[in-house]
Amino acid sequence: MSSHRIDALSPGTFTLDDQEIEFGPGDTIMQAVIRAGGYIPHLCWHEGLHAHGSCRLCTVKVNGRMGAACTVMASTGQIVESNTEELNAQRRTLLQMLFVEGNHFCPSCEKSGNCRLQATAYEAGMTDPHFEEFYPRRPVDASHPDLLLDLNRCILCELCVRVSHELDGKDVFAVAGHGIETHLVVNSPTGLLGDSTIAATDHAASVCPVGALLPKRRGFAVPIGQRRFDLKPVSQSEEGAL
Repeated sequence: MSSHRIDALSPGTFTLDDQEIEFGPGDTIMQAVIRAGGYIPHLCWHEGLHAHGSCRLCTVKVNGRMGAACTVMASTGQIVESNTEELNAQRRTLLQMLFVEGNHFCPSCEKSGNCRLQATAYEAGMTDPHFEEFYPRRPVDASHPDLLLDLNRCILCELCVRVSHELDGKDVFAVAGHGIETHLVVNSPTGLLGDSTIAATDHAASVCPVGALLPKRRGFAVPIGQRRFDLKPVSQSEEGAL
């Protein structure tokens, strides 16, 4: 067994932007930082799920080498850099690409103020989309009695895919296609959400970080200005396990 693997199975400390962070056995850098009350930008990571590493917003430098904080195991003596101009500039570019790839018009979205994409863009200082917008025309699926699926807002984080598989045991969602044609699909005879086995009480029904999967008949129950990221920026909001 390598010394790196032994370190990963033992508690210890590493530094994040010159701050000492304690980690426990089997922790990734992201898990240790979140537990310590710190912040590394992310969209596809959630406590309680296996790490995916797809959004790349959590990319940090570990001993001078790039790696995803959600997948790199914490190890004693690591020097981790996150809040640097180089990394923050890369994150702003990734966020700009996400905003133009789909239709993310925040003022008309029920998720505004609770949207992690929106809040992360604010935190990163993203003031404009920069790139030309695609304005794709994707289907809106209102076939389910309790849930609305708007694929125009999907960022392909695959949280719903993983939660449906790992926690709900239903495999309601999957991702299909390649490149620009990559898209979310529903596992049902018709491909419609209403013909799937998802229920409004499933974990997958509430995990979406944007406005792609929303409950019906609950619009604006919490007024704009009083929502999670209206009250605290994303860097100060606690993560919760599902």
